[in-house]
Amino acid sequence: MKTSIRVVSVTASVLALATLTACVAPAPVYQTSRYPYQPVQPVAQSPYVEYGHVANIEVLRSQTAGAGTTGGGAVAGGVLGGVVGNQFGHGSGRAAATALGVVGGALLGNSIEANRNAPRVYESYRVSIQTDNGGYRSFDVPSPGDLRIGDRVRIDGGQISRF
Repeated sequence: MKTSIRVVSVTASVLALATLTACVAPAPVYQTSRYPYQPVQPVAQSPYVEYGHVANIEVLRSQTAGAGTTGGGAVAGGVLGGVVGNQFGHGSGRAAATALGVVGGALLGNSIEANRNAPRVYESYRVSIQTDNGGYRSFDVPSPGDLRIGDRVRIDGGQISRF
């Protein structure tokens, strides 16, 4: 009977630890352009095609605001660490293992929460194109791909391609 309770307790500890580690994945961040949204027209409805050359490529860095720790990670980690630590040893050894589990779990839980809430830096690129008619157009893109300054490009329906 005592071993079956211990097996259930260990299983519950492992499931709780797995649940806590699922919190490590960072929250998704949705990039938005600084300019008003303009939907891309389908190629068939494109009013005209422009040609030009890449005048400049800038790196744009944006950062999400980080949030401090709330203590929830430390509490959850301490509880889980205490449950796991209680599974080892007998008598005063069990008490020591439980105390170590609580402290270690609290430190680990707080660290996980701090990493999850840390500020994140994202990079995107602004490609400036001087058109053949003398105008400038800028496009914010996640990656410039194979475009380099001076490349001849075609702009068709808001899409840039090397020409």
